[in-house]
Amino acid sequence: MKYRVRGFTLLELLVVLLIIGLLAAFVGPKYFSQIGKSQAQVARAQIDAFDKALDQYRIDTGHYPTTEQGLAALFTQPANEGNWRGPYLKKGIPADPWGNAYVYKTPSANPNMDYDIVSYGKDGKSGGAGDDADVSNTQ
Repeated sequence: MKYRVRGFTLLELLVVLLIIGLLAAFVGPKYFSQIGKSQAQVARAQIDAFDKALDQYRIDTGHYPTTEQGLAALFTQPANEGNWRGPYLKKGIPADPWGNAYVYKTPSANPNMDYDIVSYGKDGKSGGAGDDADVSNTQ
């Protein structure tokens, strides 16, 4: 009894590798563009959580934290703040999805808002487009 060992030819292997490469070329950019959108959505969700916590802080103390106190006032009681009933967040102040600190300013540059909370996006600089675009509570 003879057994015949049969394998793939080099040409067949190259065709399969070419097909896999083409699929990766089409799917890869779509996948990585979704990651940037997800990070912006996370930043919006975190800013929304800050908004709610800041409103609760204002209800308890009668005012929003100063720019100097910053978002840290939501987790750690500021000095001379007797009506503080926090912490207003379960965990400390997180960094934005790109690893940068959120910027908190009061009063707001927008006359319809009391404060600004901004993530400067992937580049960490004001302005930009795409993944580098700013995400804020005024949008």
